[in-house]
Amino acid sequence: MKYNLSEINGVIRERRSIKPENFSTRTVHREIIENMLENARWAPTHGMTQPWHFVVFTEEGRRKFADYQQQTYKKTTSPDSFVEAKFNQLGERPLCASAVIAITMKRQDIEKIPEVEEVEAVACAVQNMMLTATAYGIGAYWSSGGFTYTDGMKAFLGLSDKDKCLGFLYIGYPEGEWPKSQRRPIDTFTRWEEK
Repeated sequence: MKYNLSEINGVIRERRSIKPENFSTRTVHREIIENMLENARWAPTHGMTQPWHFVVFTEEGRRKFADYQQQTYKKTTSPDSFVEAKFNQLGERPLCASAVIAITMKRQDIEKIPEVEEVEAVACAVQNMMLTATAYGIGAYWSSGGFTYTDGMKAFLGLSDKDKCLGFLYIGYPEGEWPKSQRRPIDTFTRWEEK
């Protein structure tokens, strides 16, 4: 075998979505984030378009992101629909993370590759990042709530009309025990055609 399969299996099966509210105050160093981004670029990509693009918010950049979310929520929500707890979460959650990575897809100018395949390539890149985080003992949470899919978010991130924001990867060292999980057995989602 070329690689230690038990270690690879372990990293894949130990990956968890850990919310920023469960992160400690320990800082994830830039070199680790850069390694996550390096591994992201090795995701499969049809036609080598490499459509992933990331904006990394760290330190005071997290506050800029939090402020944008809160201001947008305040501007776009009627007084009847305004929820103080949601407003507070939009401001606090980015500050709970050591970094927030905006996940975007830059659309190929000639649009030769179907858009769905570009989105899939970005998702593969994010999985590479999440597995790398797991190997470091870092928690990651892919969020797509709030204003992720809005034109305002595109403008905030400097995207063109054809590009898409696909969410935000919050990363940080988890506080306490690494969470446990389980999955359905493979026979519940697999059909074999052998004849």
